[in-house]
This record gives sequence, structure tokens and C-alpha cells, in this order.
Amino acid sequence: MERKRCDLVGVCSKFKPHLLMILVQLAYSILYFIAEASFNHGLNPYVYVTYRNILAGLLLLPFAYFLERKIRPKLTLALFLEIFVLSLLGVEVINLRNPRSIAKIVGTLISLGGVMIVTLYRGPIMKNVWPPLIHIHKDDHIHEEWLKGSLLTIASCIAWAIWYIMQAYTLKRYPAQWSLTTWMCLVGGAQSAVFTVIVEHDKSAWTIGFNIDLWSIIYGGVVASGLLVFIQLWCTEEKGPVFVTMFNPLLAVLVVLLSYFVVGERLHLGCLVGAMVVVIGLYLLIWGKEDQEGDINSTKERWKCTSDDPQKQNATLTDDLPLDL
Repeated sequence: MERKRCDLVGVCSKFKPHLLMILVQLAYSILYFIAEASFNHGLNPYVYVTYRNILAGLLLLPFAYFLERKIRPKLTLALFLEIFVLSLLGVEVINLRNPRSIAKIVGTLISLGGVMIVTLYRGPIMKNVWPPLIHIHKDDHIHEEWLKGSLLTIASCIAWAIWYIMQAYTLKRYPAQWSLTTWMCLVGGAQSAVFTVIVEHDKSAWTIGFNIDLWSIIYGGVVASGLLVFIQLWCTEEKGPVFVTMFNPLLAVLVVLLSYFVVGERLHLGCLVGAMVVVIGLYLLIWGKEDQEGDINSTKERWKCTSDDPQKQNATLTDDLPLDL
């Protein structure tokens, strides 16, 4: 009985980052609907982003100060500029001789193809199975621009990828997750405030009532900009930026499912096909990455076992050298 309990704890510990990233994508999908409702209600998107980031930074500030007071590195000017810019790139190690590495490449391409299907291909409309569980007021003046929306979606994905990679780089020099999250929120709030002042000249746009606008800002600040960013930083430090970003296609699937089953929006066949393709690609990507990590760990174990024999060390290293690109 004790052994089964230990095995269960080990499995939960191993897949903890996976479960957390699935919950992150679910929370982000809920954010989309709450933000849409507040924007249809009249909330200015720029004001929303400003308030959301400032709220998250202020709430996280006490945690960052007290929990990381002894481990927080000194924030130099160069490091502050890294946090301000967030614009570096990174490379994933690929071994083309290993079928699991090939699975990572194929899975990534399949997931990307699935997202493109959801975005660009519509197809016939599918009939709703039941009435909507939640009604969201739609703005009748909004008109659909699929091409513009698709281009903005692709640009958003590229920006998110750069942001994730920059997080991994910065965490190596500033390994304080609470503090880094706080700084990103406060600096992001300041940037948004300056931009909003430039583009929005109506002072009444800054006024928030006790309605969906306020709840949207609270959810976006506390959950999205605060808690979810911290979880992603932790997963990035544990598994790397590629692991974190490979769950992003799941967001499109969750939004499609919630839109259809909960909100009652029309579901096109292209969305369903694209969602299935995304799941297949995500499964291949996770399988390739996890099994490759198992190979790396087993190689380290063999290295430890042969550490007393120099000849075995050389043989082990020669057999396990990957082809890195």
C-alpha cells in the first residue's frame, strides 16, 4: 500500500508541470470570454491592460519582497533593460538521429497546422447541441476581418514565443520568480499607461464602475498577469521555454470548446478539424520531449556508474553524443 502511494506521488510529481500548464491554458481561455464581455460593455482595452498589470504588480510586491528577500540578486541596469525589452531568441537542441526528436519537430508542425486550420478555414456550421449556458452580450457594430485577425494572431504567437524564451534567459541571471513577475507587471503597467495616455484622450475611459469591467480587471490582474505568469516562470525554470510554449495550441482548442458548449457560439467544421489536429500534434510533441528527457537522465546514470573507469567513461560519452542543431 505504501509503495503504491509512493508511486502515485512520483507520477503526480513527474506530470506536475503538465497539469499546471493545462490549467494555465484553461484559465487563459476563461480570460478571453471575460475580457470580451467587458470590451463589449465599453471598457477601453488599453486601460484594461494598464490596470491589470498595475494591480498584479502591487499584489505580488509583498510576496516578492518577503519570500525572496535573501535569494533575490541585485537588479543591475543591464538586467532591468532585459526585463524592459524582452527580446532575445533561443534554440532547442535537436538530435536528428533520434526518432523522438523527429517527433518533436513533426508534433510542432502538426500543432501549428491545426491552429492555422482553426484560424483560416471555416467550413460548414455545426448545429448546437443545447442552448447556451452563459449569455455574453455581443456588440452589433463589430465586423469580422478574418485576414487581419489571422495576421494579428500570427504576430501574437511570435511575440509570445520571444517572451517565453526571454523569460528562460532572464531566469538564469535573476532566479527570483516572484520578483521577476512583479517587475514585469509593474514595468508593463507603466508602458501601457504611457501608451494609453498617448492614444486615448477621453478621461472618462479611466473610470471603472462596479460591474463586469471591474471583475475583468481583477481576474486579469490577479489570475492572468499574476498567478499564471508565476506558474509559467516556474515551469520554464523546470522544463524550459519549449515545454511551456508547446501547450499554447491547446488554448485554441479550449476556446473553441467553451465557445460552442458554454457560450453557444456557432462552431464551424474547420474549428473542429483544427482542434483534433492540434491535440495529435501536442501529443507527439510531449511524447518526444518527455522520452528524450528520460534518455538524458539514463545517460547521466550510466555516467555515474562508469565514473570510476576512465575507459568506460570515454565509451559512454562516444555512444551518447547527440547531433545538436
